[in-house]
Amino acid sequence: MQMSESEQKKSEVRLLRVESGYAGQRIDNFLLNVLKGVPKSYVYRIIRRGEVRVNKGRKQAGYRIQTDDLVRIPPVRLVEREEPKPDVRLLRRLEPAILYRDDRFLVLNKESGLAVHGGSGLNYGAIEALRALFPEERELELVHRLDRDTSGCLLISRRRSALRILHELLRNNRMDKRYLALVEGSWNEERVAVEQPLRKNTLKSGERVVRVDPLGKPALTRFHVRRRFNDCMLVEAKLVTGRTHQIRVHAAHLGTPILGDEKYGNNETNRRMRSLGLKRLFLHAESLRFRWPETSTDIFVKAPLAATLQALLERLP
Repeated sequence: MQMSESEQKKSEVRLLRVESGYAGQRIDNFLLNVLKGVPKSYVYRIIRRGEVRVNKGRKQAGYRIQTDDLVRIPPVRLVEREEPKPDVRLLRRLEPAILYRDDRFLVLNKESGLAVHGGSGLNYGAIEALRALFPEERELELVHRLDRDTSGCLLISRRRSALRILHELLRNNRMDKRYLALVEGSWNEERVAVEQPLRKNTLKSGERVVRVDPLGKPALTRFHVRRRFNDCMLVEAKLVTGRTHQIRVHAAHLGTPILGDEKYGNNETNRRMRSLGLKRLFLHAESLRFRWPETSTDIFVKAPLAATLQALLERLP
């Protein structure tokens, strides 16, 4: 990435002491937040080369920082540019789509087609749009991610202390996440568990895909049939692990790919479903359930299915 002299400003070596609210965050995500305006590829390069040090030692990108860690950041080129402004029409849709909000976090019913964050050619995503909508909120952060084409519950922390607790709940499998998917075909059973390791791959074309692979990371999805149609099923999927494209790949592994899935699905079936009105991936993060530490009741948030998807279900034989 070429930058003119007027676009650049030389920074000095920085030593940052990690505050408690950032504990548990990956070092790469921490740096991307601190070094706004620096290309993502450059951030990963300085980590890989060992120019970033934590407590005077080298760390991998996946290292999770701890309270009072001392992070050394080398001199970098900071791009001085104006932050892209989200579309006004998106901002108008965003606030009514907030399903739950308290002083710790909020849950957004993310629309299909909206990325959770900018990058890879996108100027902004849901998190940047929320920051534009609520400029007084200085600590809004993504707690987890959803695929761009997946709709539904997206959890956003409003405080760094809340982000740490929510990440802990995720890591300890104490957050129940349920999805709705319309899949091709049929199973004999009402409940199916898929425990197959997943590994990210990059094709010659540069496209990134996830495959079932013995060398991959462990992954477990539990499916439950909600409703059967002539040649497809509406199923509930519970994530026990949270790998990239997990539900999509596990459903395809069973021979019942999610309808509307252009990456892992059946092209001919998808064309037929488009004629019935399915213009997107039929995958929806329906609900979140978890218990805040030292409380006695669960927090439960449910996102309604988009009207277009509900209408499709009513048309299916």
